[in-house]
Amino acid sequence: MTYREAIEFLYNLRLFGVKFGLENTLKLAALAGNPHQNLRFIHVAGTNGKGSTCAMLENIYRTAGLRVGLFTSPHLVAFGERIQVNRHPITEADAVRLAEGIQPLLKEFPSSAHPTFFEVVTLMALRYFAEQKVDLVLWETGLGGRLDATNIVNPLASVITNIQLDHEKWLGYTLSAIAAEKAGIIKPGIPVITSEENYESLCVIADTANRHRSPLTKVTRADIKRPPLDKLRLPLLGDHQQINATLALATVRVLNSQIPVSEEAAKAGLAGVQWPGRLQIARPALGRTILLDGAHNPAGAKALRAALQKLYPNMLLTLVFGVMQDKDWHTMCQILAPLAGRIALAPVSSDRSASPQSMREFCQQLNPYAEVLACPSLKEALNRTASDPVVLVTGSLHFVGEAMEHLKLTARPEQDERGLNDWPATR
Repeated sequence: MTYREAIEFLYNLRLFGVKFGLENTLKLAALAGNPHQNLRFIHVAGTNGKGSTCAMLENIYRTAGLRVGLFTSPHLVAFGERIQVNRHPITEADAVRLAEGIQPLLKEFPSSAHPTFFEVVTLMALRYFAEQKVDLVLWETGLGGRLDATNIVNPLASVITNIQLDHEKWLGYTLSAIAAEKAGIIKPGIPVITSEENYESLCVIADTANRHRSPLTKVTRADIKRPPLDKLRLPLLGDHQQINATLALATVRVLNSQIPVSEEAAKAGLAGVQWPGRLQIARPALGRTILLDGAHNPAGAKALRAALQKLYPNMLLTLVFGVMQDKDWHTMCQILAPLAGRIALAPVSSDRSASPQSMREFCQQLNPYAEVLACPSLKEALNRTASDPVVLVTGSLHFVGEAMEHLKLTARPEQDERGLNDWPATR
């Protein structure tokens, strides 16, 4: 198998959609010798901020001298971003080897219960981290928590960032329903750390923790003003990242008896964290600034707006926006369109993309003073805004990844790997 063939194999798995349940992953893991049973995990769930919190924790523990695995999704450009050890993406050779190794196991499943892309990649990650003998894995859920493929592990800690409306079709249409799915990662006696502040959602998390006799630690915005965060300059911009940092720091402190980390290492880890596509600033030409942020739901858009109003007060920037049709793009446009003097709408490279034409009239109503363009591609949207001093690219992580390729902010794979993020959803 070549790397191209391995990517094609993974592409074909998208046809099996998204399926909730742990049966396939448990069976795959058992067939592979249960590699997760020899690993230590911090399991991270939540609507927004999961990846950023994982990146912060990874950098803290790596700074403290540990060998750390990082499992996140989606990837921005290359598949290897999903599976990293000490922030080195899995090599093409290792991805090929693991893809080849899992193929015989798939023959043990009937066609009606064929493992999905995410289930297969979850096992690939577990095998890789076990081979690499990592000391700790930062383990991000894919969708939800209770029935997510990642939930076969018994972690050192269960971390829940926040609860917002997103993926309602699968997780429920109320905050309490979504909270119940996210709280499904809580295990008996295992500590829980959360930054959720909504009373309704917090009650669900607290009740679940109490039922499992799992000690619960809650962090709030007030913790930002306490040492060391009160004087720490975080590389990731926005108050929402400050909250994620308090959550990461609280998790490290809860686990300090099991994995000792000095305050100096914790501060250095937070001060050096990098996580692309989250209010990332690029300056591809003199006098031109491009901001890239994967805000993909209304809560993410609100956090982005708050950060922009601090970074660029009283300035009308240019908005380049592309989003999935199944997202609440109406609300996202209501939040972001008033900030722009020019809006360029473009499709995401996905069959699920919202139509720029359908968004154009709505954005024009929201901001009648802005020029609103409906562009056939992101490339054209970037070209038509090339003379604008500050451009914000947002709406979807898929969209941000495509922009990073166009702007040459990252190496472009030989074949398209961003499409692995997209698959037909089934129940």
